[in-house]
Amino acid sequence: MSTGVLFVNFGEPDEPTLEKVTAFLERIFLQNAPLEGHAAEAALARTRQLARDRAPGLLEEYEEIGGSPLNAQSEAQTESVSEELARRGIPARVYSAYQFTDPTIAQAVAQAREDGVETLVALTGYPLCGESTTVAALDEVRRALNELGWSPDFRSVSGWHHHPRYLELRAEHIREFVRDRGLDLRDPDTILYFSMHGTPLKYLRDGNRYDRYVFEHCRDVAAALGAERWAVGFQNHSNRGIPWTQPENEERIKELEERTLVVAPISFMKEQSETLAELDHEMKEFVEGLGKEFHRVPVPHDHPELAAYMADLVEELLAEDPAGTGVLGPCRCRPGDRTWCTNGHREVGPSPYLPEA
Repeated sequence: MSTGVLFVNFGEPDEPTLEKVTAFLERIFLQNAPLEGHAAEAALARTRQLARDRAPGLLEEYEEIGGSPLNAQSEAQTESVSEELARRGIPARVYSAYQFTDPTIAQAVAQAREDGVETLVALTGYPLCGESTTVAALDEVRRALNELGWSPDFRSVSGWHHHPRYLELRAEHIREFVRDRGLDLRDPDTILYFSMHGTPLKYLRDGNRYDRYVFEHCRDVAAALGAERWAVGFQNHSNRGIPWTQPENEERIKELEERTLVVAPISFMKEQSETLAELDHEMKEFVEGLGKEFHRVPVPHDHPELAAYMADLVEELLAEDPAGTGVLGPCRCRPGDRTWCTNGHREVGPSPYLPEA
């Protein structure tokens, strides 16, 4: 049986040109247009206006960081997973696809069909399941299948942060960084600071559990490192003027008594504008302006354990009963459509970031 693995990532423009950046932003804003509840025509006009307004600033960020490495790192991860599956004797073609750049999800699905794939596995590059990332990406795969009238044996993995192997990967990576920098997370003047991608509160109120995954994952990584002092803040993109996750980084950092921040962006699996520009330039300048030290942990996009762990997930998903080993359970953020995750078989606590409606 021919197996295809669709590795879906966010995608950023490969060249910092106004045309490509504007088209990229239009795709993002159009996907999230329902947040404002406009009718179709008004939503499209609003999308184009938001993209035009944001494009010059984002273009400047890309030029400042020398272009985004996101897609190149995604391609390298795709190749690593493909090689690991081959090493294990699992015959599978691994396809790169992006939500907001080419090759799009629809293009990759069409290629898999042309290649004669019979079993299609969709795996997202987002560890923590979010509505506009993981869920939206897998919904787009389903739309592409429906539009083609194609019905392969389809199954997908959504959130995958909750596993001892991945937890240790992230913890060890931070541990090595701290050691190499001569830092000490036990120092009372040092704090482990998690900067997380934010999300609109509407998605959380509608049932997505991203905020609870953020809290527990940061808590567990800090515990694995023996870091008693840790904090969480969000990188929000509130272009639409709607409520997003709180606290925002600037507000949270101003509250901290510690002088040294070890900043870990553990909701990211690739370096991109949100790490290289928003953290390394904007947050660094803000933190140092408060008289504090800023040390940013790189994203472990090429960690040797990552491909092995993702290959584990593919193997689990290809099993006759994906829930058989207790690693995967039916996804609660995207129920149905044979979507599995490492969170579905368990409960999580109440949200520490969702205010009362």
